Amino acid sequence: MARDTVETHFTEAVASLAPGAPRDPRLPVRQGTALTGERCRELFEFQMGSRLLDITARRLRAQGEGFYTIGSSGHEGNAAVAAALRATDPALLHYRSGAFYLTRSAMAGRLAEEGLRDVLLGLTAAAEEPIAGGRHKVFGHPDLAVIPQTSTIASHLPRAVGVAFAVERARALGLPGAWPGDAIAVCSFGDASANHASALSALNTAGYVSYQGLPLPLLFVCEDNGLGISVRTPRGWVEASRHPRLEYFAADGCDLADACDVAGAAAAYVRERRSPALLHLSTVRLMGHAGSDVEISYRTKREINADLERDPLVGTARLLIEAGLTTPDEVLSRYETMREHLFKTALETSRRPRLTTAAEIMEPLAPRRPRLVARTAATASEDRRKAFGGKLPEDEGPLTLSQSINRTLVDAMAVHPDVLVFGEDVARKGGVYGVTRGLQRRFGLERVFDTLLDEQSVLGLALGAGVSGLLPVPEIQYLAYLHNALDQIRGEAATLSFFSRGAFRNPMVVRIASYAYQKGFGGHFHNDNSVAALRDIPGLIVASPSRPDDAAAMLRTCLAAARADGDVCAFLEPIALYNTRDLFDDGDNGWLAPYAPPARWPETHVPVGRGRCYGDGRDLTIVTFGNGVRMSLRAAVRLTAEGYGCRVLDLRWLSPLPVEDLLQAAELTGRVLIADETRRSGGVSESVVAALIDAGFTGRIARVTSSDSFIPLGDAAQHVLLSEHEIEDAARKLLV
Repeated sequence: MARDTVETHFTEAVASLAPGAPRDPRLPVRQGTALTGERCRELFEFQMGSRLLDITARRLRAQGEGFYTIGSSGHEGNAAVAAALRATDPALLHYRSGAFYLTRSAMAGRLAEEGLRDVLLGLTAAAEEPIAGGRHKVFGHPDLAVIPQTSTIASHLPRAVGVAFAVERARALGLPGAWPGDAIAVCSFGDASANHASALSALNTAGYVSYQGLPLPLLFVCEDNGLGISVRTPRGWVEASRHPRLEYFAADGCDLADACDVAGAAAAYVRERRSPALLHLSTVRLMGHAGSDVEISYRTKREINADLERDPLVGTARLLIEAGLTTPDEVLSRYETMREHLFKTALETSRRPRLTTAAEIMEPLAPRRPRLVARTAATASEDRRKAFGGKLPEDEGPLTLSQSINRTLVDAMAVHPDVLVFGEDVARKGGVYGVTRGLQRRFGLERVFDTLLDEQSVLGLALGAGVSGLLPVPEIQYLAYLHNALDQIRGEAATLSFFSRGAFRNPMVVRIASYAYQKGFGGHFHNDNSVAALRDIPGLIVASPSRPDDAAAMLRTCLAAARADGDVCAFLEPIALYNTRDLFDDGDNGWLAPYAPPARWPETHVPVGRGRCYGDGRDLTIVTFGNGVRMSLRAAVRLTAEGYGCRVLDLRWLSPLPVEDLLQAAELTGRVLIADETRRSGGVSESVVAALIDAGFTGRIARVTSSDSFIPLGDAAQHVLLSEHEIEDAARKLLV
């Protein structure tokens, strides 16, 4: 294949260099640096390997054997960042981190060939690629503490804050974390990504933690090439906009000696001070943004040539040649040898088996082990009475939904010291609705704590804690607030197991105060009934309890599924039912339920994807969930009094849906009414109807839902929300 401008420039520039007097490789490669000639030579090998992986990727694409990838050319200075760290420091890497990855691989004791082959297998989508298994070309490896990131923006930064937080929190709690107690976390990103909301959230959270004097060993690395695809970053913007609470280090990423010296100082600062820092690495971008990007369409030749003159590969070759440690001919000979070897290896990897079935592709999404989950859910503390302050919850009498959730959290935290509960207002106040009241007093501020008011940071802490060996239970104060940070669940939490073949997991149970029917309160941000975005996320468990006894059992299941299978769970708690006591009449206490302790198994366990049926009528099945359960039960009693036999199926799980229970209940009556408090478009009822039709159900189906509207303030909400009256009217029409 013909050589492009970058290769031609490298060859000509190196050939023109004049060798210097021989220098002892154990000495600094030049005056004023700590980088020795020996180490410089090693890192140059990784830089060259990274460059040639990009060249190979282009050759593969030209021959139809490779796929769209983002290269690392011009960013090879990040080898210096890897060299400044330990092989056990958790790393969340920018997509231009080829040299970092090869350096880290060698530092972990692997052969140079292994790191190169890892990347080649990813370039050719081979199923035996060691991290994603052909699902994506990512940098990651469980043996290298490199957590795979598929984002081309900065959505991994909040997780990185969480990883650094978890290093210190595990040590403070005396727990065996996933990383050494003196580890530091590193995350890298581009200058354009530094403007993204998730980056700003993470940088601010790190500054917020630092301001309070709390430890957070995190090194941010901004690799600044001055471009976001075709959009220029204003010169000096990264430095001018940096967070004032982060220690700032700046280095020339095209000068390996400078990069090594400054990266070493930055890493030492973070490790010794346990405080966050920002390393601003000035780089260039060679060979375009990615794939078939044509730079000349938006950059001048002068700009492109200016970057070529700063080529970091030429810069390191110059260091070695002028120090007399090699010659131009030796460098070019090594380059050619590696070039051809990599392409031959790439052709071999392109013939390796690829993913061929949907089942094979989806296997790491949600590996469910229900028996293990059930056993885990049944685990109880040996001294529960002490955890509860003397009186056990099963002796309290019937509890509300809120109380039941609270007692379940106490039980879980008493058994497992790695469970953390956090969010906005959850600590001393105990949450807006008092659900977490008393937890901080029982378990301490290191396990139950308030966060800053930023949902991305809340979920980022959970993501980092989960991948670091802890079990986070973050609270999102209202369902609508989740949408501020949904990609932390969609793009970060749910994808990790998929893109690491289960090698990395971020178990978590996100408690979310949910739904509407709060009388006269809040408007759409506090009264929200949109769950479509959650149900669209592959592998995510979405639990929706309505009764106190189900809430306790289902929360235990979610915690057990997170612990046993690494599941990510969204636990939707109906706000309007938190303190509801009555079902039919004032004072009947029909919505209360006694607390069943976790050791009482299996009757207190609710498997994922199993519904709950009320009644045995043969005329009509009302399928519902959440607030709809109470409304439907009330409507069913009135219909029964009129001589109709009704049963009510509480779905309980919105993802995965309890399809087996749904079909059984539907077939028993031949008529199904879906009472759905979410919206008509994109609501749960659409999937219920589809599940029935897909399974061949031939009976009658109808649905009644809330309107396709945001929810207004006060009594106006009644006009757009599902009501008991609408359920009853729809049922009568179906029964005729």
